[in-house]
Amino acid sequence: MDEKRLVIAAFGVAVTAVIGFLAYQFVAPLTVSIFLYYSTRRYFKFLRRLRLPARVRAVTVLASLAVPLLLLVSYATVLLVIEARTFVTEYSLLEVAATNVDWLGDVDDIPAFTAEGLYQAYQSGDLSPFINFASDHAELLTSLVSGFFLNFFVVVIVTYYLLIDGRRIRDWLLRFDDDAIIREYLEAADRELESVLFGNLLNVIAISLIAIAAFTAYNAVAPTPAEVPYPALAGTLTGIASLIPVVGMKIVYLPLTGVAALPIVLGGDSAHLAYIVVFLAVAVVVVDTIPDILLRPILSGENTHVGLLMLAYTLGPVVLGFYGLFFAPIALVIGLTFAQTALPRLLAPTRTTGSRRTRCG
Repeated sequence: MDEKRLVIAAFGVAVTAVIGFLAYQFVAPLTVSIFLYYSTRRYFKFLRRLRLPARVRAVTVLASLAVPLLLLVSYATVLLVIEARTFVTEYSLLEVAATNVDWLGDVDDIPAFTAEGLYQAYQSGDLSPFINFASDHAELLTSLVSGFFLNFFVVVIVTYYLLIDGRRIRDWLLRFDDDAIIREYLEAADRELESVLFGNLLNVIAISLIAIAAFTAYNAVAPTPAEVPYPALAGTLTGIASLIPVVGMKIVYLPLTGVAALPIVLGGDSAHLAYIVVFLAVAVVVVDTIPDILLRPILSGENTHVGLLMLAYTLGPVVLGFYGLFFAPIALVIGLTFAQTALPRLLAPTRTTGSRRTRCG
């Protein structure tokens, strides 16, 4: 290698190292972006039938994800505040909390969760303990909020441009093809990632619908004291939690069971606890077990082993944190596809006939 090529190669290595370092700093939002890209790419292609420009289709896909998620989070937050306020007021827990938590000060009542209620609470000074708490921890709160919006911005931008320019990136990678190995591997990995991650999206939708139907049907036959609160919201959250196999849905329906049982226990009407047991059985069997047995093998991709995929979803967050939930299945699919397509060809014995190099088998 001459001196000029050596300088260019060193520059390329330096640039790659810098880009790799920056990508590592944002590995979580970049992983989520790739996950969302493959989860929604079929939807993006489907919108082509409407003869919409690529940019309009990409915005439509992102809006289809962001708007329902924003409404869901907002709705859940409002309900949580309202229900917490009702529960605290009904069982006189605020006095106990104020006694044991210094920064609550002399708050006697939780303000109504409306613009007028919050303004009146501000004028009367009931919000002063919360404002002081926020001021004392302003640096931490600012860091959390700014970090969240920065990561959210990265996810939106990267997903948007992956939807628009994903084919260009693929064509650029294929420029380095050697004996069609890279092409075969990239095409196989691309298909399998789309199959697995789009299947996960369908699984979330299916579980959500099943959970909403099961919780609503339970409320239709259960007495009022034993009803579960907000079955539609609880069912939707159960579907989202199903991304984590084995323990995912339990994060929702077990606390939901506790919330439904708590007023009965505190009220002393233990006869209605039998209905709570029935609800728990419905959640375990109808929502959790049966769909996991029937749907997950169908929606787990063409070549990826279901057990390995469940293991990746389970161990990913344990090893890597939150983003491991998205990174682990992507890494699993990429690794298995390499072992199934490229590796056998790279390790296959070769023989030379004259000047022509051929492969055996």
